[in-house]
Amino acid sequence: MSTTICQVMGFLVSLLGIGGSIMATAMDTWSTQDLYDNPVTAVFQYQGLWRSCVRQSSGFTECRPYFTILGLPAMFQAVRALMIVGIVLGILGLLVCIFALKCIRIGSMEDTAKANMTLTSGIMFIIAGLCAITGVSVFANMLVTNFWMSTTNMFQGMQNVQNRYTFGSALFVGWVAGGLALVGGIMMCLACKGLIPEESRYKAVSYNASGRNISYRTGPYKGGSGYEADPKTRKGVGYEEAPRSEDGRRSYPSKYDYV
Repeated sequence: MSTTICQVMGFLVSLLGIGGSIMATAMDTWSTQDLYDNPVTAVFQYQGLWRSCVRQSSGFTECRPYFTILGLPAMFQAVRALMIVGIVLGILGLLVCIFALKCIRIGSMEDTAKANMTLTSGIMFIIAGLCAITGVSVFANMLVTNFWMSTTNMFQGMQNVQNRYTFGSALFVGWVAGGLALVGGIMMCLACKGLIPEESRYKAVSYNASGRNISYRTGPYKGGSGYEADPKTRKGVGYEEAPRSEDGRRSYPSKYDYV
């Protein structure tokens, strides 16, 4: 029962994480204009991974997509790639996890196959979470670098200083989503251990003797072929023990005594 709960909870947490990653990737508020020095402005700018938007004080918002790819910074394109890879792996992991749920029985699927599928989906969720966290962190590092460069130019009195941008809400959504996907993947990997049957965990081979058990008793060694009958059973009619001589030796009749 605990294995099923852990598996279902891992699936739900990972589902929330992948959904949050998709939401964060599609949001336009990855970076927002810093209004610290100018709280009252007629134009407010914010940017996302796919377009930049301008919102006027009248409430009118205009968004313009990035029409070029080569003109964007390399780190910006790397963030796009990380988020897309994380989403694709997360969706594949969800599809695999649905068929691997212990509460769902499909045909004659064995528990070993479900355990392997659960482990595979867990690894996919972990990679997807790491991709989301890495992509958001790289973008945040870019914002911090540009922010301090703009601040330095501002204090040096340079003219035509560009607007400073700070963290947007999409970054926090991406961090939380990546963490949820990572936790869900770990829970799926833990649930995999409970799905492995006991027979496959401990494989032992028992050896049995093909014949009857032979008991050995200690005693003096008696030479012989091993096929001699018991001396007691050899005595019968006409059998007499040979007489003993004075020195204790037995004297056996020779062939001339019978003539």
